[in-house]
Amino acid sequence: QDDCSEFRSQFEAGGRLSCTRENDPVRDASGKQHTNKCLMCAEKFKKEAQRGGQSGGTGQRNRLPTSERTNQ
Repeated sequence: QDDCSEFRSQFEAGGRLSCTRENDPVRDASGKQHTNKCLMCAEKFKKEAQRGGQSGGTGQRNRLPTSERTNQ
Protein backbone atom coordinates (compact mmCIF):
# COMPACT_ATOMS: atom_id res chain seq x y z
CA GLN A 1 0.00 0.00 0.00
CA ASP A 2 1.18 3.52 -0.79
CA ASP A 3 2.19 5.45 2.29
CA CYS A 4 2.80 9.11 1.54
CA SER A 5 2.48 10.30 5.13
CA GLU A 6 6.17 11.22 5.22
CA PHE A 7 5.56 13.76 2.43
CA ARG A 8 2.24 15.26 3.62
CA SER A 9 3.93 17.79 5.90
CA GLN A 10 5.97 19.04 2.92
CA PHE A 11 2.90 19.41 0.68
CA GLU A 12 2.06 23.06 0.10
CA ALA A 13 -1.50 24.37 0.07
CA GLY A 14 -1.01 25.46 -3.53
CA GLY A 15 -0.77 21.84 -4.59
CA ARG A 16 2.99 21.51 -4.84
CA LEU A 17 5.47 19.09 -3.40
CA SER A 18 9.16 19.70 -4.03
CA CYS A 19 10.89 16.47 -4.95
CA THR A 20 14.40 15.47 -5.88
CA ARG A 21 14.94 13.73 -9.19
CA GLU A 22 16.75 10.60 -8.05
CA ASN A 23 15.90 7.51 -10.04
CA ASP A 24 14.32 5.05 -7.61
CA PRO A 25 11.33 3.64 -9.54
CA VAL A 26 8.18 2.81 -7.61
CA ARG A 27 4.68 1.76 -8.69
CA ASP A 28 1.45 3.10 -7.26
CA ALA A 29 -1.61 1.05 -6.36
CA SER A 30 -2.85 1.19 -9.97
CA GLY A 31 0.47 -0.14 -11.27
CA LYS A 32 1.67 3.13 -12.79
CA GLN A 33 5.42 3.57 -12.48
CA HIS A 34 6.90 6.79 -11.09
CA THR A 35 10.52 7.98 -11.02
CA ASN A 36 10.55 7.95 -7.20
CA LYS A 37 8.23 7.85 -4.20
CA CYS A 38 8.13 11.60 -3.74
CA LEU A 39 6.97 12.18 -7.32
CA MET A 40 4.37 9.44 -6.91
CA CYS A 41 3.05 11.13 -3.77
CA ALA A 42 3.10 14.56 -5.42
CA GLU A 43 0.79 13.25 -8.13
CA LYS A 44 -1.43 11.59 -5.55
CA PHE A 45 -1.71 14.80 -3.49
CA LYS A 46 -2.46 16.84 -6.60
CA LYS A 47 -5.33 14.51 -7.49
CA GLU A 48 -6.65 14.68 -3.92
CA ALA A 49 -6.60 18.48 -4.01
CA GLN A 50 -8.40 18.54 -7.37
CA ARG A 51 -11.25 16.42 -6.05
CA GLY A 52 -11.36 18.14 -2.63
CA GLY A 53 -9.44 15.47 -0.76
CA GLN A 54 -7.46 15.69 2.47
CA SER A 55 -4.63 17.80 1.08
CA GLY A 56 -4.33 21.57 1.35
CA GLY A 57 -6.41 24.07 -0.57
CA THR A 58 -9.69 22.18 -0.30
CA GLY A 59 -11.88 24.97 1.10
CA GLN A 60 -12.95 26.36 -2.26
CA ARG A 61 -13.15 22.96 -3.89
CA ASN A 62 -15.57 21.70 -1.26
CA ARG A 63 -18.08 24.33 -2.40
CA LEU A 64 -17.88 23.28 -6.05
CA PRO A 65 -20.20 20.24 -5.87
CA THR A 66 -22.91 22.41 -4.30
CA SER A 67 -22.83 24.87 -7.20
CA GLU A 68 -22.79 21.99 -9.68
CA ARG A 69 -25.94 20.56 -8.08
CA THR A 70 -27.57 24.00 -8.18
CA ASN A 71 -26.88 24.33 -11.92
CA GLN A 72 -28.41 20.98 -12.78
